[in-house]
Amino acid sequence: MFSGITTQQINEVISKLIDGGIDLGGRILAALIIFFIGKYLINWANKLFAKMLQNRNVDASIQSFLKSIVNITLLVMLFLAVIGKLGIELTSFAALLASVGVAVGMALSGNLSNFAGGVIILVFRPYKVGDYIEASTGASGKVTDIQIFHTVLTTSDNKVVFVPNGSMSNAVVTNYNRKETRRLQFTFGVEYGTDFEFAKSVLLEIINKDSRILKDPAPFIAVSELADSSVNIIVRVWVNSDDYWNVNFDMNKNVYATFNEKGISFPFPQLTIHKA
Repeated sequence: MFSGITTQQINEVISKLIDGGIDLGGRILAALIIFFIGKYLINWANKLFAKMLQNRNVDASIQSFLKSIVNITLLVMLFLAVIGKLGIELTSFAALLASVGVAVGMALSGNLSNFAGGVIILVFRPYKVGDYIEASTGASGKVTDIQIFHTVLTTSDNKVVFVPNGSMSNAVVTNYNRKETRRLQFTFGVEYGTDFEFAKSVLLEIINKDSRILKDPAPFIAVSELADSSVNIIVRVWVNSDDYWNVNFDMNKNVYATFNEKGISFPFPQLTIHKA
């Protein structure tokens, strides 16, 4: 069967296989070297770019977005360099990408809208890194990063939520840190027969002892409702946004302790039955 094949032909085939293997191995080795050196250079370039943005005092939200774009661009360039070193013609590769362009475009349509949403967020700035927000999509938390496609939130119980920028740019967003101050409102129920002016003076004493509560605007105290079992007193005070929750919890604790100390009673629900 192999009588027509000479030893010289076999040697030539083996020689070509060896040469091809050496060439392929060399290209694979070179591609790996390019990959690892490229990754190192990309990490170095990302750190240098981040430091440059920080030195120029660029807003943290814009920093994270620009860093995402630069990192993706450098990774694409590295990928093309590795492909080219392996001997794959970039023109053929481009033709292949063009042939599936429609399918890829449809698959990436959502990401393109997310990219556009990220640009809108950075331009109009409904929120920035560090703000605590609540969106009509149901997501809420502190903004830790605005990436090229997603906004990253950290919830109050330390969960990380990735929200697409497209939906965030179209959502109703409540920004709790946009203003430096916020108003706190409390409703305290006291028993019928309680002297309102005395209760008001006690509340003012509690408020004046807390240095975190602002004097301007002045605290507001009034009777808000004569309810079924209690006289409800409304209290409105202004605080710095960062002190909102601490003052909220401390105020409830201090009112409970002081009212008990001063003999002001909190009522229980009551029902009066008239017997015929």
